Order: sequence, then structure tokens, then C-alpha cells
Amino acid sequence: MDFNDRPFTVVWETTRACDLACLHCRADAVVQRNPFELTTEEAYKLIGMIKEFNWPYPLFILTGGDPLKRPDIYEIVASASHEGLRVAMTPSATPLVTKDVVKRLAEAGLTRLALSLDGSIAEVHDGFRGVSGSFAHTLRIVEWCREFGIETQIHTTVTRHSLEDLPRIVDKITPWGIKLWALFFLIATGRAARPEIRRLNIRANDFERVFNWLYDLSKSASYDITPREGYHYRRVLLQRRAQEIGVPVEMLLEQISQKPTTPGELVSFLNRPQIPRAPLGVNDGKGIVFISHTGTVQPSGFLPHVGGNVRKSPLTEIYRHSPLFTQIRDYSQLKGKCGVCEFKHICGGSRARAYAVTGDYMQSDPYCIYRPQKPKESNNGSLTKSGQPLSGF
Repeated sequence: MDFNDRPFTVVWETTRACDLACLHCRADAVVQRNPFELTTEEAYKLIGMIKEFNWPYPLFILTGGDPLKRPDIYEIVASASHEGLRVAMTPSATPLVTKDVVKRLAEAGLTRLALSLDGSIAEVHDGFRGVSGSFAHTLRIVEWCREFGIETQIHTTVTRHSLEDLPRIVDKITPWGIKLWALFFLIATGRAARPEIRRLNIRANDFERVFNWLYDLSKSASYDITPREGYHYRRVLLQRRAQEIGVPVEMLLEQISQKPTTPGELVSFLNRPQIPRAPLGVNDGKGIVFISHTGTVQPSGFLPHVGGNVRKSPLTEIYRHSPLFTQIRDYSQLKGKCGVCEFKHICGGSRARAYAVTGDYMQSDPYCIYRPQKPKESNNGSLTKSGQPLSGF
């Protein structure tokens, strides 16, 4: 795919209404729905806009808030499925999700349900999600999905709150038969921008520790694994793979530059089923597009810059031609060490984190410790040593 022309994933924030009170909520969700949300008819128009990207259609993800706060969600799922879209949903684990609800979603054509798990025990998870009983209900929903044939994936937010609990979360989810474990590395936006929540961010060195652990885990995991807003995992992936097969990492970079490659194609582990995955290089606004509950179009849900509104312009036009999206995909404009990094075309750094920390979405990802191989003059005029991890975090 040419990600200048089409996204791999379209994420629609169906509503910002939600009955949970998660500490890190990107949407800063509220209990009641906004009267200016996209209507049912506008949702159908959005489905048509997604189809204008042509086959193979982007993956369509319904998120929130909690999509189940919309009574028309079943009709929206059914319409998108009928039009040939692969539809996934990220509901909140509240009493709104019943066994009958899961059955209705399956009948409407939902392909996959994504559920959050931020702790291996109820006390840890429920404390983070702000509602008692969320942990137990998540386990029930997984069972219902299995019964009605909906694929499942688990989302875990990586913070100081969950960092050392990750191996125990693995032990918990391994028997569940999930397709994907997605680890979200905290971005300071929404509620997570508050000082007391920002302090939950892990250190840059901890990113490297988690990435190497994930690579090792992938060798035995029965599900696929992906970091979200942790794009520099791809650099670790290539470094580790090159080391294992005894080739220069530059050889793998050259291979990927000639043919778009997914993580599963690069490193195929015997125990892990292959599922549709985006090629290396997908990033905020580059293969990903986010539509808010009121129709504004952003590079991702974690980057609050707007390229247009689907109520005024076609999604294809905004994605392909808006100044925001064309700039964020132009990696010649990346600043700092991201701009000279030999891995930038498969990584690119988190544009959302760069904005959250520096106020400039084209700046370097502040939580990457890698120093590019090319020598680069520092601010004081001296040359820094290349090819070495940064220190001082």
C-alpha cells in the first residue's frame, strides 16, 4: 500500500460518552453523549467515504468513549460489514456489555472485539480503570466472544502502574485464545496530560527493556504482539533479527525498502498465527487516520491536530491533501535525531509523543534512546558519538 494515498486503519470515535473513569483517558470521556456527534446517516456516509479508498478497504475500528453508548451501533456495524469492511470495536467493560449484546454484534458482522486489561488482578486493573468489577467483566466478555465466534484482542496501557506486572498479564491472557496483544505506551493527552498522570510515564530506558522482552516473548506467544505509540520497537525488531541471522542490519533495511514488509513476514515465529498486519512504517497520519465524534479528522486519537472535517470534505481529500497530513508524512521534515536516523522510514518515532512533550509533532520522539549511526553535530558544536544509546534518562 502507498500510505500517502490510503490508510491501513480508519479509527472512528463514535462517541465520547463512557461509564468508566480511566485515569489516562485520551478522550477525557463523560457520561452523556454529545448532541453534535455524527448522526446515524452521517455514519453511513462515513462508511461510503472509507470505501472511496478502494479495495482492499482499510480496517474500520469503532472506538470511544464507549461505542455501546450509541443505540444505533448495531446498525452501523451491520452496514459497514455489508459494504465489505472488516469492522472491529473497542467497548468499555461495563454492564452495557451483556451476553446478548455480544451475540447481536456477532450477528451484525463484527470481526473483532478489543478489551483493555491493565493489571493481572482485579485490584490493579479496577484501580486504573476507576470502576470496581471491570476486571471480572472483561473475563466474562472474552468467554462470550469465544462462544459467538468474535475474535478478541487485549489492550494494555504501559505505565509505571503496569510495567512490572506485564509478565503476569501475559500469564493471564495466554489461555484466552486472543489474536493480538496491543501495548499502548502512554501519551500525555486528555486526562493523561494532568501532572499526576504524566508521572506514570515509564523512562526511555524502560522502553528498550520492554521492547527486547517483547521480542523474546514473540518467539513463544500464541498471539501476535504490537506496541502502539512505541514505533521504535521496529528498530529493536530489526536489530535483534539481524543479530540472530548474522547479517548487517542495513541488509534488512534495504530489503524492506524494496518490498513493504510486515513484522510477521520479517520474523515468523512457529507458534504464532499470522493475522492481517500493517507493513512497517505505518505511523500517525501515515497509514492511520482518526475521525472524532464530531467528524474532525486527525492523524491519530493521541495527536489533537485537525486536518479537516468529514461533514465538509471527503475523507480521501483530507487524508491525501490536507497540509497537516502531507507534512506529517514527509519524513524529510523530521527534526532532531529522528530526522537523520537510518530507521526513520520504518519507525518515524511517535509524532503524538513528540507533540505532547515538545509542542512540535515533527520533533524527535523524546522517549527513544537510540543515537543514529550518522555523526550529528550537537547544539554546542561538538560531535556526538554515533551508534550508541543515549544516557541520562
